[in-house]
Amino acid sequence: MSDRIAAAAPSPGRLLAAAPQPGPAARALDLLSIIVAAVEQAPGMAVRGIDRDGIVRYWSAGAARLYGVPAELALGQAWAGVAAALPQGQGGFDDGHAELAAVWDSGKARTARLWRLGTDGAAPRCIHSTVFPVMESGRVRQVVCVDIDITASGQDGAAQGALLLMGDNFRQLYDKSADAIVLLRDEHIAEANPAAIALFQCEDRPRLLGRRLSDFSPLRQPDGELSALRGAQLAAQAHADGNCRYDWRYQTCLGELFWGEVLLTSVTLDHSYLFYAVIRDISSRKLAEQAWHLSAQVVEHAREAIVVMDPQQRVVSMNPAYSEISGYSPDDMLGKAFVPHGAEAEAPALFAHVWQEVDANGYWQGDIVGQRKGGERYPAWLSLTAIRDSQGQLSNYMAILSDIRERKKHEEHTRHLAEHDFLTDLPNRVLLLDRLSLALAAARRKLSMLAILYLDLDHFKHINDSMGHHVGDLLLKEVARRLVRCVRGVDTVSRHGGDEFVIILAEVGGIDQAAHVAASLLHAVTQPYQLGGYELQVSASIGVAIFPSDGDSIDTLVHNADVAMYHAKEGGRNNFQFFNADMHARILERADLEQGLRAALGRDEFMLECQPALDVASGKIVGTEALLRWRHPQLGVLAPERFLAVAEECGLMVSIGNWVLQHACRRARAWHDGGQAWWVSVNLSAAQCQRNHLLDSVQQALHLSGLPAVWLELEVTEALLMQGGARLADELAQLRALGVRLAIDDFGTGYSRLANLRQYPVDKLKIDPSFLPDAVDGAADGAVAATIMAMARELRLTVIAEGVETPRQLAYLQAQGCQQYQGRHASAQVAGSALAMLLH
Repeated sequence: MSDRIAAAAPSPGRLLAAAPQPGPAARALDLLSIIVAAVEQAPGMAVRGIDRDGIVRYWSAGAARLYGVPAELALGQAWAGVAAALPQGQGGFDDGHAELAAVWDSGKARTARLWRLGTDGAAPRCIHSTVFPVMESGRVRQVVCVDIDITASGQDGAAQGALLLMGDNFRQLYDKSADAIVLLRDEHIAEANPAAIALFQCEDRPRLLGRRLSDFSPLRQPDGELSALRGAQLAAQAHADGNCRYDWRYQTCLGELFWGEVLLTSVTLDHSYLFYAVIRDISSRKLAEQAWHLSAQVVEHAREAIVVMDPQQRVVSMNPAYSEISGYSPDDMLGKAFVPHGAEAEAPALFAHVWQEVDANGYWQGDIVGQRKGGERYPAWLSLTAIRDSQGQLSNYMAILSDIRERKKHEEHTRHLAEHDFLTDLPNRVLLLDRLSLALAAARRKLSMLAILYLDLDHFKHINDSMGHHVGDLLLKEVARRLVRCVRGVDTVSRHGGDEFVIILAEVGGIDQAAHVAASLLHAVTQPYQLGGYELQVSASIGVAIFPSDGDSIDTLVHNADVAMYHAKEGGRNNFQFFNADMHARILERADLEQGLRAALGRDEFMLECQPALDVASGKIVGTEALLRWRHPQLGVLAPERFLAVAEECGLMVSIGNWVLQHACRRARAWHDGGQAWWVSVNLSAAQCQRNHLLDSVQQALHLSGLPAVWLELEVTEALLMQGGARLADELAQLRALGVRLAIDDFGTGYSRLANLRQYPVDKLKIDPSFLPDAVDGAADGAVAATIMAMARELRLTVIAEGVETPRQLAYLQAQGCQQYQGRHASAQVAGSALAMLLH
């Protein structure tokens, strides 16, 4: 339609008069004017013309009448704004926007449609709309919309209007439904409501339209059937029966799975078949069903018996496990009061109390003895629980019953293992202490004597090392059997660990009876053994302690019997000794040493004796070894061999070792301040190396003294290095990184290979004195020392020999390339000199 129509249109008569002469153009214009005049005068017809920019270019008088908007307010305005201002007519115009866009894109007219127009204060109107393009030079210039009010067009119009109103109501239900509704035409989605778009998580309606519903299904349904095949079968069923209801597994546009309940309805329109599908998300219901089903399966297949009762304790259900355990069938139990058969008959009052506790606390559980239908009794574990509803009212009771025969057997077996030695099956330390406690209580009550015998096999380690642990184990088993045969049933033979056995003789008549048993045990143990192809003959040492003369407590008696056993070993082995006062005196001496050691640090009773280390080539002092001495107030100066073992046992070595570290560093700092750049060597104890604070202790000693780390040397024995493992190696590496030097003391006395030294940050080796030539019968050990020094040179380690006593030994070391030495000969070289005064 041309722009002339959009202007103020003159009457058709004036348009015809404007033509100068009749011709084809004039006749066309005449015809067009007649059409326009007819449109303007046609009742119930509205014509709109809209250009590509959406501007209203034509607005007929009928449009003004139908929509209530005069031409001057519509012409030249954006159609979207005009449509928005129309009262209650936006629904039809909104759908018309899509129609307009389709005509602009395709250049083809759209099929007629019906829609509802509501006006203020009037009944709704039924509008029949047609949209078509106006072409010019093959392009769409404008789009014309012809809307005809068919509300009052006779009976047909009234019927169509009524249908339209019904459709409008359906449309509202359709649009506002919480369930997804889709229309399927030829198996493809032709229409979908907003709920469907939301359910399938699509960005917009076009993502759904034109696709098959099966496109939103996984390849297979959970039962394994192909979704496409099963969907076709259900559609055929719906077509045959009119509708079909089923559950279906869907997949959204985002790939998420959900369960839907589908009502598929077959309808006929224009002689073609369509389907309406109403889909409701039932994923939560399915999860609940699965949980319920799983719970039911768990109860059904549980190994424990599960019984559900009503508030009157009558059985309402039971699982198969109860029948398997008790032998009672559902017919025997349902509707009857629940009684764990065999339990209440023995203790009715107890079970009445159990139900009271369930009602008060909500549950009870414990061991009972049940009885099967056949009369057999069995240990059981019963758990009773009160079940209450949402209002807190009692609704049911639940009983869970387990046959615990196997558990009881396992517990007995576990208890036996915990209380008996795994090798000999004798009572172990735990059961020994329990039985000894009972025996002591009985002896106190009856005023009788009791004897403790502590037996240790002599040289058992040699048997293990020479013949193997399997032979040693066979020997221990046979010894255990012989010991048991030598005592009464009321006595106890236990393995205390390793090759040690402890025997409790209950209610002995006197010391002579204990001596007789001890002699019998020695005789039995010393008889020959035939074990694994070996013939063995061993001896044993036994210590005896008597209650009440040698102690009135478990610890005292066992300890004193142990002390007596060590005296038997000192007396030549293969004998027994009774605990006596002399042994007690030695124990007191050790206790005095321990008490003195605990006070020695506070009283400043320790001192250091510094032994010089000389350079082999020059004979000059290059360093010293700090050796600990104890100035005991009564016993005088004690060498470390006298007290270090006690210090180790009572846990004082770390404190004493820290004292040595700090004072040795102070002495070395004093030498440096006096012009003597000597290093100081300190021996580390096993306790210091086993703790995790060695690095902190060394750093503190260096900090307090001001001694540079490079002038401190720490000595670790070869045996201690082998026992320390990776943890000690890491700690030594940290000390080496600090600058401290590290030496291996007594090297060659252990079993480590020199090549293993590469794993440790070692600077120096100290050759044990036993390898020096004059200290041995032959030259073999001298050759060992030479080998060690040669290999140490390959590893670029310094070698120092300790215990050098003669010039000959020094000459040997010099010939072998040893760098440093110490010992009596070294001390003699500096004795009487000014430097010797600095060492004391």
